[in-house]
Amino acid sequence: MTITAKYFLEKHKLRSSDIDMDNLVSVFTEDMNAGLKGTEGALRMIPTYIEADNDFITETPVLAIDAGGTNFRASLIKITGSGRILTTDSVSYSMPGINGEISSREFFSAIADYIKPLAEKTDRIGFCFSYPTEILPDRDGRLIQFCKEVQAREVEGKIVGKSLLEALGTPHKQIVLLNDTVATLLAGKSASPGRYYDSFIGFILGTGTNTCYIESNRNILKNKRLNQEKSQIINIESGDFGRPPRTDLDILFDRTTTNPGSYKFEKMFSGGYFGGLCLFVLKAAAEEGVFSYHTAKGISEIAELASWDANSFADGKSAQENPLANSVIHPDDAESCRSIINALIDRAAKLVAASMSAVILKCGRGRSPEKPILITIEGTTFHKLHNFRPRFEFYLDGYLTDNRKRYAEFTEVAHSSLIGAALAVLID
Repeated sequence: MTITAKYFLEKHKLRSSDIDMDNLVSVFTEDMNAGLKGTEGALRMIPTYIEADNDFITETPVLAIDAGGTNFRASLIKITGSGRILTTDSVSYSMPGINGEISSREFFSAIADYIKPLAEKTDRIGFCFSYPTEILPDRDGRLIQFCKEVQAREVEGKIVGKSLLEALGTPHKQIVLLNDTVATLLAGKSASPGRYYDSFIGFILGTGTNTCYIESNRNILKNKRLNQEKSQIINIESGDFGRPPRTDLDILFDRTTTNPGSYKFEKMFSGGYFGGLCLFVLKAAAEEGVFSYHTAKGISEIAELASWDANSFADGKSAQENPLANSVIHPDDAESCRSIINALIDRAAKLVAASMSAVILKCGRGRSPEKPILITIEGTTFHKLHNFRPRFEFYLDGYLTDNRKRYAEFTEVAHSSLIGAALAVLID
């Protein structure tokens, strides 16, 4: 029996129109509030102990470090009195532990060797450390675990900044640890000197996704010892939102991943999962009769689909080596395939717009078009996924600007992780 792609999408509720924006914003907000109270299973809402409402110290060089995935970068960075950011003495290496298991001592000694010439020129170090880390009140952090690329299990549980300073032989230096989402927010804050914004949000949508924003300490109920008159950046860990509006196929796809039940929200749209999700949905469509026999057989035999192969096919620009280009032969099948992938992109845009709407409404700012919220966005999935950004802005504007009179602007900052790392240690 042959069915249409339209019927298939409607049957499995994979369309953006199947998402109740009001309900998703409400549930996401509930989980944010529960996370601020320390409720288990809610959004993590991790305090960073980094204030963002203060000005930055100028004319003071700092060592900025960016460690995440397989790459390690460092630079000396200074903000001039006019607000310009000057970067010098940049270095780039592979992360220690990429080529095999190393000890904690070997790990920190390698980093110390990378940065020693730069560290001798300043007493301030900002460290963008994009691995799961518990941030401590002194703004250092304890590593929870490395991602699979870095093999240095002895480092897990160690205080990262303190261990690095000991390896450098300079325990007196000031060091601040933060992740790439927080660094993105700070980089955006510095990018428009003289322009006034009501608040700031950092958002990343690449291989994974995360969001951070500025929250009043009085609302962080899980830590009553905070100064109630101040505020700080909260790392939401939004990719791990546990109550997204998943369909039957989302649930089944989740079971095929290496960490079933975790990061349910992220698995619906982030670059690390989008290709796999598209392939899973297309195989279901093939089984249910959306495609002709030869196309269905070809799709069923695809072992793996990269997110960018799914994206280029949806964009109509796929190369011959694209698995879908080799499997989808008939023009009608190609059109059905594109419509399914584009529906998943459109749905992704609405999911992200809903979560961003919840964050904007939660922070309570951006009520005037003259003083909007500045959202700094990084990540190739956001900027390169076919038609994603205009659809995201359409849903966000429709929900916030038209109906609730909240206003936001977007920006992107080159080298935001390094710049944000520097700024974290320059907050006055």
